[in-house]
Amino acid sequence: YGIIYNKKIVNEYAKKSYSVIKSADDITSWDVLKKVADSMQEHKDDLGLDGAFSTPGLDASDNYRFAAHMDRIPLFYELKDLGKTFSLDITGKYMDHYKDLWDTMVKDSPTEASLIGSGTYEDSTAEFSTGTVAFYPNGVWAYSQIKDNDVADEDLGMLPYYMGNPGEEDYGPAAVYDANWAINKNASDEDKQASLDFIKWMVTSDTGKNAIAKEMGFAAPFTSFGDDDQPANPLVAAAKEWTDKGKKTVYSANIPGQQWIDNVSNALVEYTQGTGKWDAVVQALAGTWKTLWEAYEQSSGMLPPEDPLS
Repeated sequence: YGIIYNKKIVNEYAKKSYSVIKSADDITSWDVLKKVADSMQEHKDDLGLDGAFSTPGLDASDNYRFAAHMDRIPLFYELKDLGKTFSLDITGKYMDHYKDLWDTMVKDSPTEASLIGSGTYEDSTAEFSTGTVAFYPNGVWAYSQIKDNDVADEDLGMLPYYMGNPGEEDYGPAAVYDANWAINKNASDEDKQASLDFIKWMVTSDTGKNAIAKEMGFAAPFTSFGDDDQPANPLVAAAKEWTDKGKKTVYSANIPGQQWIDNVSNALVEYTQGTGKWDAVVQALAGTWKTLWEAYEQSSGMLPPEDPLS
């Protein structure tokens, strides 16, 4: 997942006398992305757009994009500094960079800041799918809602979450790692084996592979999937281009659950509509981090592993 963009819109913008880039390929840093978005917003009427970014909605249908996905980017860079995939000691060190991108998305979207809290996933996706905005933060799974509208497959690209974090030029889009299959240890041996057989069938049989890649359009990073088995999803291909260019993938940090997401989202709503301070967003992300993980450990008996992260 990252910042999906409309290549046609960006390249048409690049032809304008007021453009700050020569092509979409020039967007290689936060500084450039911000200049492009601000310039597009300034000239949106000439470009036939409603805004540069789709509405960063914080309605319950949409807030996961910002309170469960985008905020993992500063978490990653903090964990990278610590050299491990998990830590109870998170400070929100890079949240000012998140704030820079957030403020730009709000300012350069079609929706007034006071209404962001009620912005829905459906509305934001429609803005991008109908070609009225250039940038749309989301993941490869969004293709099913984008296709068959006004954005051609060949015009779909994906950028990393540029926001000014140190070393981000070495990384492409992020990947979600915390959604996993699990088998109940208390199940019978017969049921455990049946579950393992089913998981193997899903990624090795023709029917299973077709369901994952073709019907659902999911990325399929399995050795059992050949070239012909890959998903018919141009966003998967767009994300993979960054790996092909030698860029590393942002590790998507584990988060302590829905309460944490709700805390961040609620603080973002208050900040964006002007009734709260940015410090409350940082507090929601980092201030309750350890407490919520300790509660998770009490209920589940474990914490995520602290593996090396370079």
